[in-house]
Amino acid sequence: MRKVKTAIFPVGGLGTRFLPATKSMPKEMLPIANKPIIQYAFEEARNAGIEKFIFVTGRNKNAINNHFDHAYELESKLDEKNKSLELKQVMGWMPEAGQLAFVRQQSPLGLGHAIWCARNFIAKDEAFVVILADEMMMQSQNRERNFLGEMIDLYYKKEELASVVAVDEIEMKDTNKYGIIKIAGDEKITDMVEKPKTADAPSNLAITGRYILQPEIFEYLSKFEIGSGGEIQLTDAMKAMCKKSPYYYKKIDEVRFDCGNVLGYLEANLAFALNDPAINEGVKKIIKKYSV
Repeated sequence: MRKVKTAIFPVGGLGTRFLPATKSMPKEMLPIANKPIIQYAFEEARNAGIEKFIFVTGRNKNAINNHFDHAYELESKLDEKNKSLELKQVMGWMPEAGQLAFVRQQSPLGLGHAIWCARNFIAKDEAFVVILADEMMMQSQNRERNFLGEMIDLYYKKEELASVVAVDEIEMKDTNKYGIIKIAGDEKITDMVEKPKTADAPSNLAITGRYILQPEIFEYLSKFEIGSGGEIQLTDAMKAMCKKSPYYYKKIDEVRFDCGNVLGYLEANLAFALNDPAINEGVKKIIKKYSV
């Protein structure tokens, strides 16, 4: 069984739904409470057992690189003032040297192209995780292993060379916004369709931002076939691959936030703030203040 120890984070998008905020700042650096979106995704992966982290970036994304590096002047000042809590917030979560890699997606040609750009960082005998950072998960406090970790556990239970994708139930009217799967028994995927019309959708199970893929996916992505939206779609490559290789799905059972749009981002901020015992009472007062 191929091990899963590497995660790819496609973070090269333009973030146009958040303009003008994302004109010079990456969408992935927008804060949820007091932590940027990309850090939540990184910590989710690490808590699931991932050891190598690959970020596929683009122009004006250097803030992401800097966030995962030391800020020596800031750290020194915090240390001088004995601000141990703040110092832990700045560097206590940092990965070890050599665990990170950054690669440029030089043209915004879609998710499939972004993953293809990381091909040289993946060994031919290893499966890997893909995490879309703006699809955020909130882990239940009484849960020992997060959803991504359980996806990896499911992967190890399936046959050799299997892939696993996360799905969530959506309303049928929204199928044209997602990749939709067709299923058989035993969590098996038999087909996928990228953003189908409601009448053409094989189910209401939408692919949602967490994948465990085999390296053979790069062979399909390398064909550079243009799909929905004029981009190279990951779903199209998986659709072709699932005809020859087994694909399985796992339904999301954590609270999920679509931070790719403003309302989803605002909801995530409220939810994570309310989940923080240090500020939740103050947040409740603010919500009450503006409730009509």
